[in-house]
Amino acid sequence: MVRTRFDEQLDLLNVELITMGALCEDAISLAVKVLLADNGATVDGVAEYEAEINQKERQIESLCMRLLLQQQPVAKDLRVISAALKMVSDLERIGDQAIDIAEIADTIGSVNVRSRTHIEEMSRSTIKMVSDAVDSFVKRDLEAAHAVMAYDDTVDALFVKIRSELISWITEDNSNAEVCIDLLMIAKYFERIGDHAQNIAEWVEFSLTGMYKGGTPLSM
Repeated sequence: MVRTRFDEQLDLLNVELITMGALCEDAISLAVKVLLADNGATVDGVAEYEAEINQKERQIESLCMRLLLQQQPVAKDLRVISAALKMVSDLERIGDQAIDIAEIADTIGSVNVRSRTHIEEMSRSTIKMVSDAVDSFVKRDLEAAHAVMAYDDTVDALFVKIRSELISWITEDNSNAEVCIDLLMIAKYFERIGDHAQNIAEWVEFSLTGMYKGGTPLSM
């Protein structure tokens, strides 16, 4: 009976993490709409998502503490709970970076970002990383977690491409310098989101194998 209750709470943990991951995806998507001057997309809207993400972080942390204190988790369960605590920290940072993107984007104004850079593609790639990383935890899928880690190279390559595009843009017309700096900052935030998604995938690996970052064992 005790184990049944514990498993039910672990299932709830999965649901809460899926919800938090979805909120992060929505926050990033809306921030991109602010960047592309999509009607109806506002910084306030992204801020609302960020507030929900922060609240969800507190709820998941509370659930994890209850699992640790009220139950008697074995080593494998401890790894899952510990990984979840680390993951929500990364998800919370993703929410912070989504609002950072939206706030910078809101100051840029009317700029044809879509045709001049690969930022929109980079945003889609980071959303994919976040979604796949959380999904790999819920499904306990080590192969999927490894795929997320590998995909970070794609996001990094897009950052390099965007940086080159912006340099070319400034070379054509240095009056665009301020906008290009803002866009480079936005691209950097997307790169950081990718890094956080990679972190999540690494904690998934730890939860499944006890190994972290390339085969380093962590004791519990």
